[in-house]
Amino acid sequence: MSAPDRNYLQTLAEECVGLVSRQFDRRLDWSPESLSTLDEVCVDLLADGPLAEEHLDLWWKLIGAYTGEVAIRVHGGEWVEHETSPGAPAISVLGVTGFPFGLAARVLDGEPYKSLASFVRALPAIAERSKRD
Repeated sequence: MSAPDRNYLQTLAEECVGLVSRQFDRRLDWSPESLSTLDEVCVDLLADGPLAEEHLDLWWKLIGAYTGEVAIRVHGGEWVEHETSPGAPAISVLGVTGFPFGLAARVLDGEPYKSLASFVRALPAIAERSKRD
């Protein structure tokens, strides 16, 4: 697995922080708890129905990058390319491969029971289980 451009992904994540602050007056601080705030922002984004394609593409990039960066900062790890997600970087954290952009797409599609915060909180348990298996 090769490494995507982390500087670009960090820039996208920082843009997410800025846009959430300006548009929703909410603060993202790179903590796992801030992903609950971002989950709430996603609910607000979808309140009037599905996002137009242009907005969906923008928010997908920003939310995926921010979610991945939080996971990497909290649990250690790196951005990676993965054959199952061409065009969307994955993360390698705690020996587990995660797909924050795939999750962002599902959250922005309004899929029930999908949560950015739960994704990052669950990574240690998933890693522990994969070690046992």
